Amino acid sequence: MAELTPGVEQEARRPRVSLSLALRWLMSLGGILTLMGGLHAYIAVRLFVSPQLPLPWAWLGPVLVALLFLSLPVGMVVSRREPTLWAQMLQWTSYVWLGAFGILLSAVVVADLVGLGLSWSGVVADALALARGKALVAVGVTVPAVVYAFITARGRATVERVTVPMAGLAPGLSGLKVVQISDIHVGPTLDGRWLRRVVEQVNALQPDVVAVTGDLVDGTVDALRDEVKPLAELRASLGVFYVTGNHEYYHGGPAWAAEVARLGLTVLQNEHRVVERDGARLTIAGVTDHDAGHIIPSHASRPELALRGAPQGVPRLLLAHQPRSALRVAEDGVMVDLQLSGHTHGGQVFPFMFLVKLQQPVVRGLATIAGVRVYTHRGTGYWGPPLRLGPSPEIAELTLVSAPG
Repeated sequence: MAELTPGVEQEARRPRVSLSLALRWLMSLGGILTLMGGLHAYIAVRLFVSPQLPLPWAWLGPVLVALLFLSLPVGMVVSRREPTLWAQMLQWTSYVWLGAFGILLSAVVVADLVGLGLSWSGVVADALALARGKALVAVGVTVPAVVYAFITARGRATVERVTVPMAGLAPGLSGLKVVQISDIHVGPTLDGRWLRRVVEQVNALQPDVVAVTGDLVDGTVDALRDEVKPLAELRASLGVFYVTGNHEYYHGGPAWAAEVARLGLTVLQNEHRVVERDGARLTIAGVTDHDAGHIIPSHASRPELALRGAPQGVPRLLLAHQPRSALRVAEDGVMVDLQLSGHTHGGQVFPFMFLVKLQQPVVRGLATIAGVRVYTHRGTGYWGPPLRLGPSPEIAELTLVSAPG
């Protein structure tokens, strides 16, 4: 590790939030809650009112849906308070329901569409029986799907092995093994014991380089210092490297960068290192999160700064939390051979993977964005709902080999 370029300041004063910004945030939150409330009302009507269930279900069902809806904002509020038993129970309820809500909503919509087709075609003439059947099918699909998603999210990560040809990679580094973990989200429902299991999986792969590409935590350093200690046990022959994600900046980005450095990881904040093996070199650069500059201006993501002074003719690996950072790399005219990103979780819970494309150019896997080759990680942990329906948790093992010619 021979080179270090100037990076962003490690500490920065948090900017004062303006009244207009606070009002915009409240209006946005109000819009989201209104939309979610309307969708919950739709579920309550389709499941409990349309079937004309006998008392007490005809009113108990809508009350239950209303309470589950209220658990979402209340759970968000209590997450910032002392982690008492009741607060943790409420958090788990709100997180599980947030994921189950999306699955149940999808099931109800599909059941309604199928039921509409059956009704119009005359296959089913009894409206009451059809309504009850739709409700039973929607719930019957949702419950096992949620159980499966919970087991998947909390289980061992799948090791995805990918071979990546890289132009200019000298023979001494051919076969270099880069193990990437991302979107770990240690916090209310993922603790240090779970993280130690991840670390043991990574170390068992005997990596040459470990890349931790952001969204490590959901909480402050004071609250989670003991939970992230297993990171200090990560081992790689050429180094363990870390870049910030957007969630670090929700809980003190500079403080987390300092804590991760204290644990022995190399923190790359718009800077780079050059590693060497058998006379062959590789530049490993890292940028702060794509949106960090909105919170701390001096932490704005700057690919050009990260690679300033990097040796010419040496392959370049860039760690950037969000895949769309590749667009900024292209804008800056910076040459990068491979970018490692995360952020998307692969969509995490059906049907949300279809919404990720509204923000990110790619959801998962190896792709080319604006001429930049990017590997987008599905995430090793999860955010919010302790559920994964579709994309399983991932540890990526990327083997770099010399490209022909």
